[in-house]
Amino acid sequence: MNQELDFMFVKYARVWIPDVEEVWKSAELTKDYRQGDGVLQLQLEDGKELEYKLDPKTNNLPHLRNPDILVGENDLTALSYLHEPAVLHNLKVRFIDSKLIYTYCGIVLVAINPYETLPIYGTDIINAYSGQNMGDMDPHIFAVAEEAYKQMARDERNQSIIVSGESGAGKTVSAKYAMRFFATVSGSASEANVEEKVLASNPIMESIGNAKTTRNDNSSRFGKYIEIGFDKKYHIIGANMRTYLLEKSRVVFQADEERNYHIFYQLCASAHLPEFKALKLGKADDFHYTKQGRNPVIDGIDDAKEMSTTRNAFTLLGVNESYQLGLFQILASILHLGNIEVKDRDSDSSIILPNNGHLSVFCELMGVTYQDMSHWLCHKKLKTATETYIKPIPKLQAINARDALAKHIYAKLFNWIVDHVNKALHSTVKQHSFIGVLDIYGFETFEINSFEQFCINYANEKLQQQFNMHVFKLEQEEYMKEQIPWTLIDFYDNQPCINLIEAKMGILDLLDEECKMPKGSDDSWAQKLYNTHLKTCALFEKPRMSNKAFIIQHFADKVEYQCDGFLEKNKDTVNEEQIHVLKASKFDLLVELFQDEEKAKSPTGAAPATGGRTRLSVKPVKNKAGKASKEHKKTVGLQFRNSLQLLMETLNATTPHYVRCIKPNDYKYAFTFDPKRAVQQLRACGVLETIRISAAGFPSRWTYQEFFSRYRVLMKQKDVLTDRKMTCKNVLEKLVQDPDKYQFGKTKIFFRAGQVAYLEKLRADKLRAACIRIQKTIRCWLARKKYLRMKHAATTIQRYVRGYQARCLANFLRRTRAAIVIQKYQRMFVQKKCYKRKQAAALAMQCILRAYMARQLYKALLREHKSIIIQKMVRGWLARQWYKRTLEAIVYLQCCIRRMRAKRELKKLKIEARSVEHFKKLNIGMENKIMQLQRRIDDQNKENRSLSERLNSLEISHAAESERLRVELTRLRGAEEDAKNNANKVTSLLEELERLRKDLQNTQKEKKAIEDWAQTYQDEMEKMISELKEQNHLLKNEKNDLNRLIQEQSQQWTEKMQRALKEETQQLEYDLNEERSRYQNLLTEHLRLEEKYDDLKEEITLAVNVPKPGHRRTDSTHSSNESECTYNSEFAESEEGTRGGEDVSKAILDMSLFLKLQKRVSELEQEKQSLQNELDRREEQFQRARARDDEEHKKARGAELEYESLKRQELESENKKLKHDLNKMRQSLRGSAEAGSAAPGSPAYTVLLDQLNASNEELEVRKEEVLILRSQLVSQKEAMQHKDEKETMTEPLPYIEDVQKLTDAKEISQAYMGLKETNRSPFPDYHKLNEDGELWLVYEGLKETNRLLESQLQAQRRSHENEVEALRGDLQSVKEENNRQQQLLAQNLQLPPEARIEASLQHEITRLTNENLELHSADPKEYKAYRISMLRRMVDLMEQLEKQDKTVRKLKKQLKVFAKKISDLEGGQMDVSPGQTADEPVHPVNIPRREKDFQGMLEYKKEDELKLVKNLILELKPRGVAVNLIPGLPSYILFMCLRHADYINDDQKVRSLLTSVINSIKKILKKRGDDFETVSFWLSNTCRFLHCLKQYSGDEQFMKHNTSKQNDHCLSNFDLAEYRQVLSDLAIQIYQQLIKCMENILQPMIVSGMLEHETIQGVSGVKPTGLRKRTSSIADEGTYTLDSIIRQLNSFHSIMCQHGTDPELIKQVVKQQFYIIGAVTLNNLLLRKDMCSWSKGMQIRYNVSQLEELLRDKNLMTCGAKETLEPLIQAAQLLQVKKKTDEDAEAICSMCNGLSTAQIVKVLNLYTPVNAFEERVSVQFIRTIQTRLRDRKESPQLLMDTKVIYPVTFPFNPSSLALETIQIPSSLNVGFLTRV
Repeated sequence: MNQELDFMFVKYARVWIPDVEEVWKSAELTKDYRQGDGVLQLQLEDGKELEYKLDPKTNNLPHLRNPDILVGENDLTALSYLHEPAVLHNLKVRFIDSKLIYTYCGIVLVAINPYETLPIYGTDIINAYSGQNMGDMDPHIFAVAEEAYKQMARDERNQSIIVSGESGAGKTVSAKYAMRFFATVSGSASEANVEEKVLASNPIMESIGNAKTTRNDNSSRFGKYIEIGFDKKYHIIGANMRTYLLEKSRVVFQADEERNYHIFYQLCASAHLPEFKALKLGKADDFHYTKQGRNPVIDGIDDAKEMSTTRNAFTLLGVNESYQLGLFQILASILHLGNIEVKDRDSDSSIILPNNGHLSVFCELMGVTYQDMSHWLCHKKLKTATETYIKPIPKLQAINARDALAKHIYAKLFNWIVDHVNKALHSTVKQHSFIGVLDIYGFETFEINSFEQFCINYANEKLQQQFNMHVFKLEQEEYMKEQIPWTLIDFYDNQPCINLIEAKMGILDLLDEECKMPKGSDDSWAQKLYNTHLKTCALFEKPRMSNKAFIIQHFADKVEYQCDGFLEKNKDTVNEEQIHVLKASKFDLLVELFQDEEKAKSPTGAAPATGGRTRLSVKPVKNKAGKASKEHKKTVGLQFRNSLQLLMETLNATTPHYVRCIKPNDYKYAFTFDPKRAVQQLRACGVLETIRISAAGFPSRWTYQEFFSRYRVLMKQKDVLTDRKMTCKNVLEKLVQDPDKYQFGKTKIFFRAGQVAYLEKLRADKLRAACIRIQKTIRCWLARKKYLRMKHAATTIQRYVRGYQARCLANFLRRTRAAIVIQKYQRMFVQKKCYKRKQAAALAMQCILRAYMARQLYKALLREHKSIIIQKMVRGWLARQWYKRTLEAIVYLQCCIRRMRAKRELKKLKIEARSVEHFKKLNIGMENKIMQLQRRIDDQNKENRSLSERLNSLEISHAAESERLRVELTRLRGAEEDAKNNANKVTSLLEELERLRKDLQNTQKEKKAIEDWAQTYQDEMEKMISELKEQNHLLKNEKNDLNRLIQEQSQQWTEKMQRALKEETQQLEYDLNEERSRYQNLLTEHLRLEEKYDDLKEEITLAVNVPKPGHRRTDSTHSSNESECTYNSEFAESEEGTRGGEDVSKAILDMSLFLKLQKRVSELEQEKQSLQNELDRREEQFQRARARDDEEHKKARGAELEYESLKRQELESENKKLKHDLNKMRQSLRGSAEAGSAAPGSPAYTVLLDQLNASNEELEVRKEEVLILRSQLVSQKEAMQHKDEKETMTEPLPYIEDVQKLTDAKEISQAYMGLKETNRSPFPDYHKLNEDGELWLVYEGLKETNRLLESQLQAQRRSHENEVEALRGDLQSVKEENNRQQQLLAQNLQLPPEARIEASLQHEITRLTNENLELHSADPKEYKAYRISMLRRMVDLMEQLEKQDKTVRKLKKQLKVFAKKISDLEGGQMDVSPGQTADEPVHPVNIPRREKDFQGMLEYKKEDELKLVKNLILELKPRGVAVNLIPGLPSYILFMCLRHADYINDDQKVRSLLTSVINSIKKILKKRGDDFETVSFWLSNTCRFLHCLKQYSGDEQFMKHNTSKQNDHCLSNFDLAEYRQVLSDLAIQIYQQLIKCMENILQPMIVSGMLEHETIQGVSGVKPTGLRKRTSSIADEGTYTLDSIIRQLNSFHSIMCQHGTDPELIKQVVKQQFYIIGAVTLNNLLLRKDMCSWSKGMQIRYNVSQLEELLRDKNLMTCGAKETLEPLIQAAQLLQVKKKTDEDAEAICSMCNGLSTAQIVKVLNLYTPVNAFEERVSVQFIRTIQTRLRDRKESPQLLMDTKVIYPVTFPFNPSSLALETIQIPSSLNVGFLTRV
């Protein structure tokens, strides 16, 4: 091939050369190649020069490299050069740079394992690929699955998906995702959720069939083929699984770093569970069979959690708990079997020691005897023709026998689980078709290859042969379809290799034959192979250094197989006696496993069938046992060959789809590509063979339109013809001279390999030449423009510079003159300032000196004056001291003298007293003297007392004087000390004066220094002041800056708070919209379940075949409660009809689904109601955020309600207590019947009778109180509801909810029922009670009761008198109040009628407010009670006001009617002749006037209701009759009929009409829900009917825009608020149906019109698309353009406008339309690599601008539709912006705020240059983007949800149309309606 393209080997051409490390390396020619050159001059990508020598024999040139624009293609067949390096490089670029793991290679999907979880398998991705053509989207496993599903439905042919690859390549995951796609897309046809069971089989099969290997943590160690069955509607109905070649040897042996099957580790991890205690398990390291790999843990896998998943899957598939425990019991016994230790007895025998723990556990778990099992583990039975021998076996054979038994048990268990999985997946419904998923091992080659690798490679040879034949067949069909001459393509045929393996005397035959030989061995079998095939078959070789191995040349590679173990593995022998021991087990499940062994063999020796299983008993019949033993010896190779043959027959009967899984590296590194390993697998899986077959013919294929679009640039204008085919032929004949390089088909042009690259080179050269010319012209224009700009700039600069210089000179001269003047004044100022400073300093010094001298003189005079004062004081003090001392001495001398004289006198008196004579003299006149003395004593006493008092006063005064003198003495002593000190200081002062004089002289000397210092200090101070001024100025500036900053911060905080408030408001609005969306989605689900229920009901009716004419329940049978007539009326009818036939169908049908649906519907009803409540609550919170000032009012109202509730409960408890007392009294009377009897007329009897009557009366009073309270509460509820609807009071909703809580608590009703039961017999027959005289027994007790009652009566009388007095005072106040009210009434009568009510209410509120204030200040408790009474009065007033309003309305209407009648009568009387009497009737006058008196109502008969609904709804078509009607005319007619029913106060008629209307609208939408016009028509009419109900409801909020006539037409008798909610829900359902219908119409147009169609011709060129685009599974249905979308949108808009749809609703519909367009377009852009280019971004932006223009034309720019296209706009901008530098990355991050990080990265990864001048996005740039966006908090979802429906609202839109003016056309056929 390369020899034919030698003209392409020119300088700068790029080629591929072989390399040891990278397999292929890119290089560039540095010199043109010429024919005959033996060396190519190349330069590698790293700059290294290289001489590449050509093979002199073949002279083959290296492979050419594809152009860059073809690199990274979705399909490898789209490459121009098809060879191994191109395939490898394309896969590497897609995998490493673009992170794309899937690539097409013709009919094969190549899947590279990323070793990383990717977000490309979600439900949104499945929905995106569902229904798409395979070539339209990027390669994906879902695309293959969709193609298989679509071909199954289209061709009615079974399909197969063949997933292959080596271990660790991702086969199991790919098969799992394919099954998930089928389960999601198709769903199940029954309620059993079969798709969940199909998916649930995966964890079971993975746990028992997958294990960790060195290449894969979850490697499938068996092959499986799963057939997923579908019914005629292509819903999943079941599945069936076939398994192949389980790796049993893994049970007993694992290599290093490998594990046993997952189930064993899951069991060990769950050993702590209570149900597993009996299994006596431990850690995985405790068992021989699980610790050999020395790595029992897989990173990131929790075996205990996986065990829970496995058990849940078993449960879902119907395997009950007992069977599960039995399975785990057998698995645990296998682990214990592996730990049984066998000892050597001698060289030829072995033994198991007694009481072996693990063997005991094994026998206990398996239910066998210890002796038998221990015996047959160490012995075997040999049979001859005549005798049977039991022979011991050595230790090695015993261990092998133990391992063989473990493998055999596990294989049986594996097959049993597969059988039960198949039974669980089996369906009783007939299978119409199936899709098979084959997950089988790929080609394997290891260092040591054994029997397993031989079987695996044998299976891959068969699959490769089937693959080659299928590829060859498709190529042939394509050539014949395009009518191109077919030439035989040579491809590799591996039939010789298959014959070598399976033909007669092939490897398998020789192996089976050797197994039958008594002394057959691996060595003898190897010799037979050498002798048979070594010389006869070229594909069979013998290794040089071995006689126990052989080599086979497979299609992928040569493989050397070691013969050791082939015979043993092929025989798969196990000791039959051990099997017999297990069959005799008491464990039922174990016996069941080995019973199946006897029946499971097919005559062909195939694998066991996966059908049903029946228990067979084991009987010891010799011939049967011998037969079973013989069948048991069928070899594994024979079984595998037969099962493989069945598989190939199945695959040949289906349409295959191929998935080849590639393992990129052996180390499980994420997104790491090893070229060597990849090339090995590409060769082994047949991808390169597909490429070779394609390259042998015409691999590149273009449609004529694609070729013309791509290579239009190579054509001249004269070459372009109207016939595209002829144009392409003419151009190709000129461009390619060799006609063999291409062929023209019917619809396509076929090119040889390399021709597309040649055409691309010509195209690139042409574009390059055009670019050079454009660049030359532009650069010339830019240079001239730059020169002119520079010239103009230079002259301008010169002019400005010269002017500047002149201005500078003038400024210099002015500044020089000014400087001289300034210097003059400055010098004068300095000298003057210096003089003044010196003068001031001299004056200051003189002043200071003179002041100092004056102060010194003053101080000297002051000291002299003070010294004189001190001398005076001291001398006076000294004189006083001398006088005091002299006086004291004198007094002391006097005292001494007087004492001496007194002593002498006393001595004399004593001598005289001793003489008698003296005594006698003394006694003369003693008595008189005594009396005198007595008197004297008294006088002395008196005097003594007075003296003592004087003495006391003197003492006090003396003490005070002493204290004063003491203080004075202290002061004088201090003064004396001061005087002494001052005397001493005089000398010191003189000395000080002298010293000061000296200091004065020194001071004068220092004068000069001080002056200098003062000058310096002044200068410093001035400098400091200037600095302080500067600092002050800076501080002021800083202060201003801070103030400005504070203001800015304040403004920022204000803006931040406003922004936060706005965000909070937006969040509340978002939450409200979310609640609305949830509520509306729930309505949709409810509608869907309703429809499903109706369908099921119809099916049940048809199945039962019991006609029930006229048995549908109508609304007339409902109760009078309006709440029962809800949106489920039709559902209720269907349910009633179903109940009627339930007895008939009970024995035939399974009603479980029906009951489930009923339950689900009721749950949805409840959820809907809760969501409605939640929505109301959210709206109320939103309103409550704006009116939080009413909180206190709410609390007060709540407290009042609570008080009323307590009062009510108190009355009820009193009532119950009285009833209980009465019952007790009756029981006591009955119980004492035997004690005696009394006559009915006895006194006791009379007293008791009176007491009972009083009790009854008391009960009656209590009953009345309860009923009154109940009525008050109900009236309060109604009043609050009325006020809420009228919105005349701002009463919060919790108040109404509290009232509802009170009334809904059922306490009042219980109390009332108790009263009713108690008073059921108000006057009982007491004579019957006294038949036995029991009344006498209670007589004494009644006496006491009577006295007690009398005392209570007295107390009540006194309280009554007090109350009478209080009432008299109240009466007086009421009289005064009455007078005031009369005055107010007189004033109100003068007001207009509209203002009277408001004035009276205002006055009442003022009065109540005053009373509130008075009572609150007087008594809080009384105030609370008064508040409650006032609340009741206000409620009563509101009720009265409402009744008065209604009465006024009725009276007004009657007044108008009477006024008209009077005017008519007056007009009639004027026409009466004078002779005519007044009594004569005037008939003709009233007839024509009644037509004018039309009140906007239509009357109909009850039996005409069905006809009305039929003509107006069911049979009315939007096209035709409805087009010419007034918009919304049916709704107006229905409302006018409803008005009449309201006018005549017919409750039943109102309910019946509304129910019929709602049900009929639902019925017509169900019947014609896919017609946009019908849905739009009834959406408009439903909304108009809803607006009419609001507009004429009488609520003030809806009457603001009404005319007076419209207000007169308001409904007067019924409140239809609940029906408004029903109609609102119905409108929501119709809106969602409209959106769905619109989406179905737009969906096929969007991708074609927005992405694929070239609105701007010639901007984007078409690239080669490969094989997948050419083999589209669905024929082209027609190309849609952007104009098609715009026309359709215009059609939608015109239809809605024609039907009179509300403008706000139209805006919401348009917003939803644009969201769908944007979401679908963006999703397809994200999944299509061929659409991510610069030119496509321009196309998208142009298309979006056209859509925006449509919005502007329709005045819909404010509806929010443009914002829904923002993600698409940003994606288009992302395709067009620069993507190189960090600045570009920053710009992208700020620009693409509407796209998620995953979407941005996906677009950058998918960006593909269409032309050679564009550049790819580097990996480093993408990582930069990811780094910058990693902090974003957003959903990881890649695609937009196209199913999102924005919550719809229906703003109130009143109609200005007067009902009385509406004319009904006869075309509606409603002539039975009568205008009223």
